[in-house]
Amino acid sequence: VQLVESGGGLVQPGGSLRLSCAASGFTFRNYGMSWYRQAPGKERELAASISSAGGRRNYADSVKGRFTISRDNAKNTVYLQMNSLKLEDTAVYYCKVNWGGVDYWGKGTLVTVSS
Repeated sequence: VQLVESGGGLVQPGGSLRLSCAASGFTFRNYGMSWYRQAPGKERELAASISSAGGRRNYADSVKGRFTISRDNAKNTVYLQMNSLKLEDTAVYYCKVNWGGVDYWGKGTLVTVSS
């Protein structure tokens, strides 16, 4: 199982970014996927999750209405569209899959929101 995140960077408050997570090593379309984030000095937290077919999506209250999780099962990729970014969204963003009862994580992509 391999998960590779991309799309992070420096953005001003109110800006947007789209993160991507390319998956391989398992049958992507059969598994729900999640985006987590870890801010400096804080614990890792769930930001958003999506079911295998994309019909069910869940969001942390802190990102609801601003972030959208989606997936393209033909491309084995899950996305996180982040709009109206705030300073407190600064974090390393990770995608995760639970495969065979084990959580697999990517290495993360850094999002910095700063003026």
